[in-house]
Amino acid sequence: MLLGAHMSIAGGVDKAVLRGQSVACETIQIFTKSNQQWRAKPLEADEVARFQAARAASGIAPVFAHAAYLINLATPDDDAWEKSLEGFIVEVERCALLKLPFIVLHPGAHGGAGEEAGLSRVTRALDECFNRTGDTAVMVLLEITAGQGSSVGGTFEHLAGIMEHSLYPERLGICFDTCHAFAAGYDLRTPEGYNETIESLDRLIGLERLKAIHLNDAKGDLGSHLDRHTHIGLGKLGLEAFRLLLNDPRLQHLPMVLETPKGPDLKEDVMNLSTLRSLVREQ
Repeated sequence: MLLGAHMSIAGGVDKAVLRGQSVACETIQIFTKSNQQWRAKPLEADEVARFQAARAASGIAPVFAHAAYLINLATPDDDAWEKSLEGFIVEVERCALLKLPFIVLHPGAHGGAGEEAGLSRVTRALDECFNRTGDTAVMVLLEITAGQGSSVGGTFEHLAGIMEHSLYPERLGICFDTCHAFAAGYDLRTPEGYNETIESLDRLIGLERLKAIHLNDAKGDLGSHLDRHTHIGLGKLGLEAFRLLLNDPRLQHLPMVLETPKGPDLKEDVMNLSTLRSLVREQ
């Protein structure tokens, strides 16, 4: 099993690897820059070298990225769309520099323009991004959202539509988030509901396009559209959903990371990873 967590890059991207290693992560997710601002300090050669050395020494793989939450490729506002596009291209280029295989992206919010318009804007932005980063192999993983507000991406049909209309489908994949999917209305708590969800994903998108999983319990009820993560087994999803997922042979090769609340000492990650590992059956 490739289990891990999102790790802070405070002090340098290499520090994220060391933090992950300290809590026995087999895989980690990072931001490639500050998630709170548009500006990105260029990655210096020595920082990249330290990151590669730390990754090689730790054995943590894959290390992959999550795009900044500021980015909204579905917005109807042209200036905001251009700013989001330029910012996202920078992040894809940073992934290429760090040799990260993929970056997870929330598709965005249509801001009242309607789902069809929002999805079209996302597809157009991604096509432009791929056109301008054609010398890289970085994949973009579209993450299922909780379907809150005017956000797009809260159904498998939304994600399938973006991929279907893209000029570069080979550079697109999927990230499945347990909290988001549950909040969007996909019930993972019983074998029947879990299998129906995974089979629907396979039918509409294809399991071969699923490249990463976020393991988060949910504070909101089924179909609540509440994007609030909590610790494994302490939310509305409960332990059975994670037991079903972790023991699904179709998914066991995938990197799975926590995005649950935590403090600087990472004790919550230790707790959640221990809980997850306790659910994995002997093969």
